[in-house]
Amino acid sequence: MSKLSSAHLRIDGLSKSFPNRRVFTDISFAVPHDDRVGIIGENGSGKTTLLRIIAGELSADAGNIETFQPAGNGLTVGLLHQQPPFPNTTSIHQVLENSVAHLRAATHQVGVAAQALAESPHHQKIIDDYAAALEEAERLGAWDTDARIEQTIDGLGLAGIARETRLDQLSGGQVARLALASLLLTAPEVLLLDEPTNHLDDKGVNYLSKVVSGWHGPVLVVSHDRAFLDQTIVSLLDLDPAPRPRTLDEAEDDLATNGVTRFTGTYSDYLLFRREARQRWKQQYDDEQAELRRLRAAVNQHQVVGHTNWKPRTEVRMAQKFYADRNARVVARRVNDARSRLAELEQRQIVKPPRQLTFQGLAAAHDTPLAYSQDEQLVRAEQVAMENRLKPISLAITARDKLLITGPNGAGKSTLLNLVAGQLQPSQGQVSYREGVSIGLLAQESDFGSVAGRTPQEIYQQAVGVTVAEQTPLATFGLLAPREEQRPVEDLSTGQRRRLTLAIVLADPPDVLLLDEPTNHLSLLLVTELEASINHYPGAIVIASHDRWLRDRWQGKNLHLDP
Repeated sequence: MSKLSSAHLRIDGLSKSFPNRRVFTDISFAVPHDDRVGIIGENGSGKTTLLRIIAGELSADAGNIETFQPAGNGLTVGLLHQQPPFPNTTSIHQVLENSVAHLRAATHQVGVAAQALAESPHHQKIIDDYAAALEEAERLGAWDTDARIEQTIDGLGLAGIARETRLDQLSGGQVARLALASLLLTAPEVLLLDEPTNHLDDKGVNYLSKVVSGWHGPVLVVSHDRAFLDQTIVSLLDLDPAPRPRTLDEAEDDLATNGVTRFTGTYSDYLLFRREARQRWKQQYDDEQAELRRLRAAVNQHQVVGHTNWKPRTEVRMAQKFYADRNARVVARRVNDARSRLAELEQRQIVKPPRQLTFQGLAAAHDTPLAYSQDEQLVRAEQVAMENRLKPISLAITARDKLLITGPNGAGKSTLLNLVAGQLQPSQGQVSYREGVSIGLLAQESDFGSVAGRTPQEIYQQAVGVTVAEQTPLATFGLLAPREEQRPVEDLSTGQRRRLTLAIVLADPPDVLLLDEPTNHLSLLLVTELEASINHYPGAIVIASHDRWLRDRWQGKNLHLDP
């Protein structure tokens, strides 16, 4: 890792829109060299878009990005993509060597300069070139390259795989971990991580947390992993809408981010802060709207001094005029004051708090309890195994079981779920089912086939059938906002696509619900709501997860798999 003493990242007035929606407007913040910032917000709030703009992969509509250090030089910026950027034919060895090519070049340059110095030991330029090459190699930590490679792939669980293995021979999780290893070995000064823990077990998460905590440069992390955020980050940047003045031409339902909320502390602390802040926002909005209604009424209605049937106390014509003029002056002053206060409040009134998506629970589509009694056995796996993927294991699932499957990478958690779902056939053993039992699987990746131009509404209806879609509309679950249901699926974020997949699985609730890493890609708020609904599901639930937050709070059965 490069040994910078003080590198900074500054974002000033950043705005970004796509043809069919505005993502964020006027975002400004700074990240000093010793700051590790967690970026949070609802799915679709622009977290990945923000990282891609900082990395130079997308252009902003407005605003500036500065990366600098005291010497005045710009910094290298590295982004971990949710989808690894390597060709499938690349080998592990090639990926690793490409990542450290600049380090190899630095040591090679020292060797070239040393040879030149040996031939001309008194030539000042050659002496200076050697000193410069040596300083650059030291700065980059180039002498430890091989040790760093071994340490990195071991920390991320890749040490047991042959280096000549091609990417198309690896699992999706292994490719994702290789992409993370590549980025860490490249060692950019500004580190941008998009969901880095999705495919990491405890060993990998702990290793990454240690590396990130010691990074000599600004770090921005988008993550659903609450335990990782608490363990690693220094401050939080919330991209969800926050209180701000509303422009007169702005629609009330515009949910785009305008500015950000910065919070110093852990995610656990922020939960309480955010809840209280939203309550204050709603109260302020309600108070302002009540005052606006009062002022508008004061301006519009005819006002008089005293009673409506007021008459002068004397019949003298001069006295009548005196009292009438005084009444008119008082009315005019009051109306002008009300107009002035109304104009001021209309100018500075805050936006309406957007309606928050609230997940209606895993059982949102259940009209009646499922058909089986509590202890009725629905699935039985007897000594099922998959060569090189899952050791022999037996498992019985009853109608109300809540089972959490844990284990390190390579233990076969996803393989076991796919065997239970009937999507894989075991190489030994067998899986048997009670007659009529239904099983639903939320896989780690969303696959809707061709999505060109199709909306979530259309994909949902095709996947679940017209009858089910009419009985249980997509809006039932509180997973997608109404405007998102009508947008092309290719315009949705990874998290929003996973929300759609979850809705499809829950539309016709299965007797046995299988969830493979259900917290991956989902917003932190939705993850919390999903976990809270687990015990209310009337059928069986089997979850495979690395999520430490979920595991620490799990109250059902446990099954730990060894690799």
